[in-house]
This record gives sequence, structure tokens and C-alpha cells, in this order.
Amino acid sequence: MTTRPPRRLATRSAALARAGFTDTEAAERELDALPSEVHEPEQNLLALLARVADPDLAVRNLGRLLDALPPGSDRDVLLHGVRTGNDAALRTLAVLGFSTALADHLVRHPDDLHELFVATADSLAGPEELRARILRTVGADPASSTPEARGDYGVLIDSLRIAYRRQLLGLAALDLTAGLEIPTVGTQLSDLAGAVLEAALAVARAQLPESASPCRLAVIGMGKCGGRELNYVSDVDVMFVAEPAIEAASHDQKDAHDSDATDAALHTAAVLATTVMRACSERTAEGTIWPVDAALRPEGKAGPLVRSQASYLKYYETWAKTWEFQALLKARPVAGDRELGEEFVAATQPLVWNASGRDGFVADVQGMRQRVESHIRPKEAERELKLGPGGLRDVEFAVQLLQLVHGRTDEGLRSATTLDALAALTDGGYVGRDDGAVLDRAYRYLRTLEHRIQLRGLRRTHVMPEVPGELRALGRSLALRDVDELTERWRRETREVRRLHEKLFYRPLLSAVASLPTEGVRLSPEAALARLEALGYTDPAGALRHIEALTRGVSRRSAIQRTLLPVLLAWFADGPQPDAGLSGFRRVSEALGETPWYLRLLRDDGLAAERMARVLASGRYTTELLMRAPEAVAMLAGDSELVPRGRAQLEAEVTAGVERHDEPVDAIGVVRAMRRRESFRTAVADLVDLLGVREVGESLTVIAESVLAGALSVAVRAVEQERREELPTRFAVISMGRLGGREMGYASDADVLFLHMPHPGVSDEVATKAATAVANEMRRLLALPSPEPAFTIDAGLRPEGRQGPLVRTLPSYAAYYERWAEVWERQALLRAAPCCGDPELLRRFEALIDPVRWPARGLTEAQVREVRRIKARVESERLPRGADPSTHLKLGPGGLADVEWCVQLLQLRHAGDVPELRTTATLDVLDAAVDAGLMSTSDQRVLRDAWWQASAIRNATVLVTGRPSDQIPADPETLAAVSRVMGHGPGESAAFLDGYRRTSRRARAVFERIFYGN
Repeated sequence: MTTRPPRRLATRSAALARAGFTDTEAAERELDALPSEVHEPEQNLLALLARVADPDLAVRNLGRLLDALPPGSDRDVLLHGVRTGNDAALRTLAVLGFSTALADHLVRHPDDLHELFVATADSLAGPEELRARILRTVGADPASSTPEARGDYGVLIDSLRIAYRRQLLGLAALDLTAGLEIPTVGTQLSDLAGAVLEAALAVARAQLPESASPCRLAVIGMGKCGGRELNYVSDVDVMFVAEPAIEAASHDQKDAHDSDATDAALHTAAVLATTVMRACSERTAEGTIWPVDAALRPEGKAGPLVRSQASYLKYYETWAKTWEFQALLKARPVAGDRELGEEFVAATQPLVWNASGRDGFVADVQGMRQRVESHIRPKEAERELKLGPGGLRDVEFAVQLLQLVHGRTDEGLRSATTLDALAALTDGGYVGRDDGAVLDRAYRYLRTLEHRIQLRGLRRTHVMPEVPGELRALGRSLALRDVDELTERWRRETREVRRLHEKLFYRPLLSAVASLPTEGVRLSPEAALARLEALGYTDPAGALRHIEALTRGVSRRSAIQRTLLPVLLAWFADGPQPDAGLSGFRRVSEALGETPWYLRLLRDDGLAAERMARVLASGRYTTELLMRAPEAVAMLAGDSELVPRGRAQLEAEVTAGVERHDEPVDAIGVVRAMRRRESFRTAVADLVDLLGVREVGESLTVIAESVLAGALSVAVRAVEQERREELPTRFAVISMGRLGGREMGYASDADVLFLHMPHPGVSDEVATKAATAVANEMRRLLALPSPEPAFTIDAGLRPEGRQGPLVRTLPSYAAYYERWAEVWERQALLRAAPCCGDPELLRRFEALIDPVRWPARGLTEAQVREVRRIKARVESERLPRGADPSTHLKLGPGGLADVEWCVQLLQLRHAGDVPELRTTATLDVLDAAVDAGLMSTSDQRVLRDAWWQASAIRNATVLVTGRPSDQIPADPETLAAVSRVMGHGPGESAAFLDGYRRTSRRARAVFERIFYGN
């Protein structure tokens, strides 16, 4: 039979568990061993312990400390505080319950307990006060310009360690209980490091023999020490700068000081520097402080420990690598000769802020970050707070790279402190507000984790613990009672940091900005005008007005524009029409106004910015589309956004949009908006070489089919509303010409036939009237005035041409083609294809026309002669008066008409026997003709190249001018722009034109041989 424990003991054990003890039995023993005063009442002590990170450790260390404290005031104050639960006791228990190293220090030096009693956020010492406190501990006079310590070296450096930890005690206590901000902790630790280095230098001076040559020595803080963001335990990165000590009277002649004196001074300085490093890092009975690392000096550990300022400058100007300038970004005098230190920093800063102009600068910095990651031990990579993916270095490298690139011209970015620099980058528009806030929050959190992990044992580490008890204590030190909450937030913050690091650190715009000359980054009127002229703008003064309009004022938008424009100006200049590009950019920017995502997209996505520059500088077509739909800028962000949308997707969008509007004009607006957006998508993909001629034709065809389907839907509903009854006939639209061949260009008309079939019991007259109303309404709606490119429905290829009925029934078409069809009408049907409307009607129409366009016995000789006669007539009568035949893309020798008539004659003659020729696509017929032995491969290649080139030039002309034209432009400026869009370089217009003429001549020769049998 078991005996139940007394209720008092069970209650006490539960209270201990609630307070956070993990070993309640051991805790009870530790508590019982404490003086009786702490138990009056005990709940006050438990309430204090419940607020510390590791109550088990706190109560153990409290017993040790009370045993070490002599009877008297500090012991009595502590006991009173524990009994009453005051703040002094909380600070003491917080340290005892988290940092084993500081608890050990208190037990060895119980007099330092007083630091915890008096510590408040307001009592934090400034750098000069810290310096004075630490210097006094080694017997040095803080008022002296070159203080020297007094006493035995061993005693001095032990005193230095004790004094350092004494200051650390108060800071740690406030950090654990008062919620000090990370920048405050980093500043205090950095200032304390500077004071320790000053005291160590005083100790080193005291060790010098009297025969040592005098010297001036400055200690330059680097890394986190220089940035005033030091950790609790970290290497303190420094460099040492020395000069001979010269009397003031001869100071101006110091450059002439003999080399022997300089060498002697540098020798003394090297001894001092070595002693300083040893005094801080060697281990004694009082432990160590931290290693002093001078590896960031020129040539690293292989180089001299101390150099003169002139030697440093010569090295940096001649030999320094990119990472060395990045390291100098945080350089700050921290000890020794302050005037010399400030001279050194002032002399090196111009080198730092011009470093981004070096060849390959951005790639060098990116490569260095990647090398750092590659050296992480695999088993620790996921837990590395500092160097791992999403760690502190990701934030620091991204911030420093942005600083170095943009700080060349923006002095407001030149802070050595990461969070201050991040704030400046965010305020200046170089980093988005949301991104800046996320990075700031994550950096503070990760630095807090790093500080707490190091504070636990005063050990240099950046690795998250795995032991559950350590994670628990770490979480409780952050007021988190759940380990899962701790690790979940840690993982979330590292994911966010990594995402933003990759977004900012590998931002293509950085490389572009870095590659600009300094005068190209500055947008002062004089510098900008000179650069515009150098870049080849035809109207530099006009371009400058655009720049001034975009960058005027102090708004965030203007700041981002000042960042973007220097690069965009160069990208515009790489395009066919730089002035038009800049003008278009201003218009789009003004149209989008305060839209938050627009400039953010261009700033954060270099590819989007470069594509926008290329698109706007290519001509009017895309610029005008973008002006009507500026939100389409978002498409520039990635290749996936530029993939043409399928017909099913577009028709679904159009159908849903049309149904939301009762008025036909409003409904057709939805169709127009879709066409505008998708035409822009296709044109951009074309301009950035993601689509070839055939893919452009296919995409524009899908857009046109979707437009016609949407217009048909709107027209049918409008006619039904007017008639107040359902349409009495089935209706369909047949694609013809380039639409049927799926070879639409940017300015192609939509060639169609209209077809209907009355419902049973409905007269042909009534049905035809309704169907004609639908066709006319489609044409009316799509012909409404609009600033965007026209979309013309052309039904001129119908039976009897424009003299015939606009709409016919299926039997009417059958009767006409059977009795009256001429050879040109058979030829036109070669490109007929279903477009939209009643599916069964479309299928039946195809079955009807197939024997007509692909006659089983081909053409008679008379019909062949007729085709040839019509072609000759077209050549002689259709070419515009005054046109240059050699550059007419459609009707000129070797142009589109030659290739297409050649192909179509082959189809009319042989498609009855060769099923592979039964296609509406020109290039597919050429391939099938080769396979059927009707054409040689070489002839096919010549005709294909001519058709491709003419079609591409036709499209390019529309993109540049915004207008349709079958003539290669004669105007030199426009010709040059078309040439550039076609992929030719500057000044290659003549070569482009010669190339087309050469291709068309070859095509004409092939055409004449095949078409005329010559």
C-alpha cells in the first residue's frame, strides 16, 4: 500500500513546476538550504524565479552566491530583495539563472554584486565614461592622451578581465530584464571593447623599454566592433595604424622624416599591437576577454601587423581586393591616437565608396558570400545563426552590397551599423518598406538569439542548441514558454531573410548601377546632359526635361526614380529609339501615379526594368498599349508571365466579363481590354525574343479568335434584346486569310465568312435578316472609335465578293461553290478554318468546302493558267503607285504573295492526292511539299526564309511605328529602328536592307521556277 505524500509537499512541488523548475526534488533541497529569510514568504522568491530563464540554475547559483557573500550590506540587500521580490533581486536572479560564466564571476568576486543593484537603463555609461572606468582599473590616468598602466603585467591583465566582466554584469542584467534593444546592447558592447583596447594599450605601453622609439598608434575597429554592433562574445576585428611621433613644431615635415625613424616607430607599434592582442586574448586565472583579430589587414595574417597610413593607402590603391573595401566600410577609430585614426578613416572612405565601380565588383561580393556558405560544416548549416542560409550574414551582405553600390552617390547610406544602414536604404527607396521592415525584425530577432546563446556560457558560438533544456532556457529568456514557438519563429525568420537576401543581393539592377561611371549615376543637370549626349539621345534637352519631371521633389517615388533612371537611360540607349523610350517611361510612370507596386517591381526586379526599357525604346505599338493598360507592366517580371494564353482561358475570361454588362458597348469593352492586354503580352515576348514569327502569328490568331467569339456573344445578345426573342438561326464564323492560316500579324485584318442555318420552321428570309443583324452588330462593335490598334472584320472573301450577301446559309454556300465558284475562290478557301459559333455548323461547312479547295483531280491546265494570270495581274495592278517593289513585303518580288501563291498553287494541284498538303499554314505546306517530292529542300528553305523575314519585318514595322505597312520604311531613322528590332546592331540598317533584298531575290527565282514552270 502506497503512502500519499503530505499535501504541503505536493502543493510545493506543483508550485515549483509552475514556476518553471524541471527537477522539483533537487529544487526543494536547494531551497531548503537557503537562509530562512528567503522563505518569508517563499512565494515571493518563486514569483521571481518564475520570471528567469532557468530557475533550477538560478536557485543553485543563489546558494553559491550567498555562501560567498560576507555578512553585511550587499548580502542583506540581496536577501531583502529576494524576500520582497524587488527589481534588484530580479536582475540578480536573471543573471544567476541564465549565465553560468557570469554567475561564476559573481561567486569569485561577490563585491561586483553591487553592479546589479544599481543597474538601470538610464545608468548605461557612454563611451568616454566606460573608457575612464576601465582605465582606472589598470591604474591609468583617463585624462592622459597616452595613458600608461601602473603595476605588474599579470596583475594588470587580471584586473582588466575583472573590470570587463563587472561592466558586462550590469549590461546582461538589463538585457535579460529590461528588454534592451539590440542596437543598444551592440553599442554598449562595442564601446566597452574600445575601452578594453584602450586599457590594454596602456598596459602595453607600460611594458615598453625606455629605449623604444616613440610612435603614434591608432587602433581601428573593424567588423562588428567598427559598426558598434558587437556580440557578447566575438572576435574583435581591428587594424593598427602607426606613424613616428613627431614634435608639433616639425609636424608639417613628417613626410621627410628619415626612414630609420619610421622603421623604429613601426617596430615599437608592432610590439604594442602584439601586446594589446595578447593582453585581451590570453587565458589567466580570470579567464579571457575575447580574441583580437587583425586578419582584415592588407595581405591578411601574412602581412605586417602594423602599417603607416601611406603604406595602407598604397596597398588599397594598388592591390586591394573587393572584400577589403567591403571590410573598410565599418572602419572606426576605437583606441589609441584618435586624430591618427580619424585621418586614416577619412583617407580610406573615398576608396570604399568608389569601389563599386571596379570591374566585377558585384559578382565578387556575391562570390564571397557563396564561399562563406560553402565553408559551413554540413551538420551545423541548418542551425547556423550567423553564416547559414537565412542567417545574419545574409542580411549584412545584402545591406552592405546595396550600400556600396548606391552609397557612391548617396552619402545618407554611409552608415557602418547594419540596422541604421538598412533604415537609410528603406527611407531612400532602395529597399521596399515591407522588405525593410521584415529584414529589420528578423535581424533583431536573430541577433537576440545569438546574444543569448553566447551569454549562456560566455562562449563564442552562433549555433542554435539542440539540447531541449538549453532550448527551453533560451525560449524563457525571450519570454517564450514554448520551445516550439521559439524554433518556429526562428525558422520563419530565416526563411524570410533568405528570400529577401536572394531578392536584394542578386538583384540584377545592382550590377547595372555598379557598372555605370560615377558621373553617370549622378543626375545633376550638367552631368545628365553630358551623359545623354554621349549615349546618343537625339534630343538631350528634351530627355533632361523628362528626367527632371520624374525625379523632382523629395518623395519616395522620386528617390526610387533617381535610383532607376541612371540605369534605364543606358538601357533606353541600347534600344532603337532612346528618346521615345524615356518619353514612354515618363508617361507610364505618370499614368501609374502612386501605384505602390510599379516602381517597387522595377527596383527589385532588374529583368523587369531592363525589359521595360527595351520595350518602350522599341517603338510606339507597345507603349500605346501600355498607356491604355499600365497594369500590364507586371507581365515584365518573368518569362512565365509572357507565355501566350490559350484560347480556352481567354474565352472563359471574355464570357464571364461580357455577362456582367447589359449594354453592348460596355460588354465589348471587356473584349477590347482582353485584346489590349494579350497583344501587349505577345509583343513583349516578341521583343525579348521569347517568341518566333510562327509563335507570334499563333498567339495573335488565338487573341483574334477570342475577340470574335466575344463579339459574337455580345452581338447575339444585343440582337435578341432588340428582337425580344431568341435568335431564330444558328450562327457561325469562318476564319479566312491569315486568320485561317494562324499567321496573323499585329495589324492584320480578320478575314471571315459568316454562316447561318435557320431553326426548323423559320423562313430563310427571317433567319437571314436576324443573322445579318448579328454580323453587322459584330462589325459595328469592333469598329467603334478607340485609341488602340484597329480590329477590322473583313468579309470581302465571301462568294461574289463585296457584291454578295454578307451572310449565307449552308445550302446557299453549297449551291454557289458547286455552280459558280471561280478558281480564286477555291484558292481563298485553302485558308478557311472554323472560328467560332455553332460547332455543328462549323463542322458541316468544313465538310462542304474540302472537295472544293482540294479537288480530287487537281486543276485543269486552263485553271492553272488562270491562277497564273491573276497573280500577274495582282503584281501589276495592286502595287501602290510610287512604291519600291524591291522593298514591298507583300507584293514585291520574293515577298509574301510570291511564297503564298506558290504554296497555294501546289495545294490546288496536288492536295487531292497528298493529304499532308491539306493544311492552312504556309510553312506546313512547304514541309509537306518536300516530303511529297514536289519541291527540293533547298527551294523550301529559300521560300521559308523569305516568308519568315517578310513577316517579321512587317511585324517589326508595326511595333516601331504603331501603323500597318507592307513597305520597308524609307525614312532612315525608322529604318534603323526596324533594323534594330530585327536584331541588327547600330549602324547596320544598310546591311539589314541588303539582306532582305538578297533573300527576296532568291525567293523570286524559286517562285518563278515552281509557279510558272520556268
